[in-house]
Amino acid sequence: MKHLTAILILTLAWADGALAQAPKYSNEFLSIGVGARGLAMSKAQVASVNDVTSAYWNPAGLMGIQNDLQVSAQHAEYFAGIAKYDYAGVATKIDSSSALAFSFVRFGVDDIPNTTDLIDQNGQVNYDRITSFSAADYAFLVSYARNLGIEGLTVGGNAKVVYRQIGSMAKAWGFGLDVGAQYNYKGWRFGAMGRDITSTFNSWSFNLDSTTVAVFQATDNEIPSNGLEITLPKLVLGAAREFTIKDRVGILAEVNVDITTDGKRNVLISGDPLSIDPNLGVEIDYMDIVYFRAGIGNFQRIKAEVGNYYEYSFQPNIGIGVQLKETVSIDYALTDIGDQSVALYSNVFSLRIAINKKSG
Repeated sequence: MKHLTAILILTLAWADGALAQAPKYSNEFLSIGVGARGLAMSKAQVASVNDVTSAYWNPAGLMGIQNDLQVSAQHAEYFAGIAKYDYAGVATKIDSSSALAFSFVRFGVDDIPNTTDLIDQNGQVNYDRITSFSAADYAFLVSYARNLGIEGLTVGGNAKVVYRQIGSMAKAWGFGLDVGAQYNYKGWRFGAMGRDITSTFNSWSFNLDSTTVAVFQATDNEIPSNGLEITLPKLVLGAAREFTIKDRVGILAEVNVDITTDGKRNVLISGDPLSIDPNLGVEIDYMDIVYFRAGIGNFQRIKAEVGNYYEYSFQPNIGIGVQLKETVSIDYALTDIGDQSVALYSNVFSLRIAINKKSG
């Protein structure tokens, strides 16, 4: 039972620690990505994305939607099903020069045991007093894209609301803005995405009862206090090129570079305050029906266990997709979430449905 109580303590300590250590790694659930296509290509999407998931990767890509309405949904589970990750989005063309989208993202761990009330007032263990809670992060995005009248150039932006909750004990509200652009030039596609361009501020508030406070004091843990958690801006740059082979096979290759501003990170090019993390993705299609995707990213520099030198690791991803009757797309990605030594792979499925108005 001590281990179960420790889960609660560590969960709340994580939230309070995020305040003390701000701004690094804030709102990281919004860095996971959405859609099995993007995850299979190691997040290399900012230049080529042109469907409903553009609202996440680069809202300027919403102008590439060829349908009246697109709806997308995704479900994934991490750490043997302990954590659930869900996404849903809908996008529509307002007119020939603008588009609108709404997106929802949730990452959470449910049914966490709360054993702070395990001992009753008589000092007896009472298992009926065990309750459960969820620690979950939510994001709501409203996206808008527009063609400015310059050939090949589109721009877009997101207004996002973030809500983070740890049972009834802690919660935070935040608001942020993203901006993006895409430019097509002589077969090349270029993209830029600025996330949290004004910084995103999460305002945390804690509501701890006397029993929980007593547990924190008895275990020498600092009692969390209200405060702000800051997410600093991140810039994503990308370039993509598409090739056609014998009118049946197409190849799309894209490279992205993530530039973070929140201090030194363990990435390929690590610096303070800027760190640079590259991603490479490839998509091969047959007659625009069947797609094979692969990508590499999450390069890390790791000190060797023996000897005074460093080794490099990377995260591989693969996936497939099927386009059915030009209106339904089913995508799958197999992603390694970072620790190749224990093969923590996750299966991600996503569905996209296109809806067109009936003609006259």
